[in-house]
Amino acid sequence: MSGVPTRDVWDNIAAILRRSVPRQQFDTWFRGMRLVSMEPERVEFSVPNNFLREWILKKYRGILRGAVREVSGGDPEIEILIDNVAGGSGVNAGGERPGAGKIPGRADPVATGTHHATHPPESDVVLNPNYTFDNFVPGPSNNFALAASLAVADSPGRSYNPLFLHGFVGLGKTHLLQGICHRLMSRRPDMRILYLSCETFTNHFVAAVANGELDSFRYRYRHVDVLLIDDIHFLANRDRTQEEFFHTFNTLYNANKQIILSSDSNPAEIPTLEERLVSRFKWGIVSRIDPPVYETRVGIIQRKVDVHGVHFPEEVVRFLGESVSTNIRELEGVVNKVAGMSQIYERPVDMGMAREAVRDLVPRRSVRVTVDSIIRHVSDHYGVRISDLQSKRRTKSIAFPRQVCMFLARRLTSHSLEEIGGYFGGRDHTTVMYAHDKIRRAAEEDGELANTLDRFSAELKT
Repeated sequence: MSGVPTRDVWDNIAAILRRSVPRQQFDTWFRGMRLVSMEPERVEFSVPNNFLREWILKKYRGILRGAVREVSGGDPEIEILIDNVAGGSGVNAGGERPGAGKIPGRADPVATGTHHATHPPESDVVLNPNYTFDNFVPGPSNNFALAASLAVADSPGRSYNPLFLHGFVGLGKTHLLQGICHRLMSRRPDMRILYLSCETFTNHFVAAVANGELDSFRYRYRHVDVLLIDDIHFLANRDRTQEEFFHTFNTLYNANKQIILSSDSNPAEIPTLEERLVSRFKWGIVSRIDPPVYETRVGIIQRKVDVHGVHFPEEVVRFLGESVSTNIRELEGVVNKVAGMSQIYERPVDMGMAREAVRDLVPRRSVRVTVDSIIRHVSDHYGVRISDLQSKRRTKSIAFPRQVCMFLARRLTSHSLEEIGGYFGGRDHTTVMYAHDKIRRAAEEDGELANTLDRFSAELKT
């Protein structure tokens, strides 16, 4: 096999592994593996973290060895290294010479040590290198959340446990979670950090149940020092997953391990979330992140401008800060667009570029959107009476437009869930949250509905 490119050899091995294990198992355990070298007497693989190395040695050594035999035509010794040392000095993360993880042989204990600065050691998520505390712009809307995140990063499991951050999309929750990861990784490289989305947690659990691998699932999630889960509100309406997470939470909490969660909503406002989980999420610190005030938006623009190295006149900075007020991602996107236009046109940034950049994103955002205007707009589009939308009627022809109204009110107004529910026959906050999530999920699968909602938003803001 010495004349065959390493990439082709790995593709052949991976194809055999895919035939040998279910897709979910391959994606979970082998997706991050790579072939480092292949000689007649020895084959070296690498994986991103210690957990994957140990689990592959424990559960899949026979399958991996069989795949190597089939491709190589021989029976070479197999070694599994950690990414940060693969191809390097030949010493693995635990300080042993290569061969500590070889097959056959007894798997060694989980090794600890250094790791990639963008990869939490127990995770399959690559961190955004820009999402650090140094790059986070503080302000009145996020000061407390930032302070709590710093405290957790400096003293995990001691200061605030759990830490629960909530707020609308694009306000910095993920930035803070990844900032915690970066800080922990730089100061505590021995820590086992597991960072992922709630959707990934749910998918792993469903696959573990289907494949009879609950033990491996529980080992992965309950033997970490820090667990960070983004968008925990996706636990809504998933009873078995909530049950599993409840026990995972208790195991980690009782062992003084740090738990950090983010959500679009306060724990009490997540529909169908079990009360015992709501109670536990409130044990530590619950911190809301609000839309940035004008001064913070200007600070974000200036920080982004420094990264691009393009000069923005003061009037452009003020204009952008006033025009985009609800979402940091939108704000950063507009700055990127203006900087890009300057480079493409090969001329300095001016107000014309700024106006063109925000024209499609925030068309004439001078009109304050009200729930009443939303109801009138949706009523006209779907041909239903306003009185029906605000009634207790639950027929499908009325329920869907009503849910669209609730979705838009949640996105375009500053009203609380309870206040929005009051416009629609006195419905409670869980009904509003359910409607919001249902329409959001439907829009992700239905392009026509997504376009309709975007058009509604643009027209209502005009």
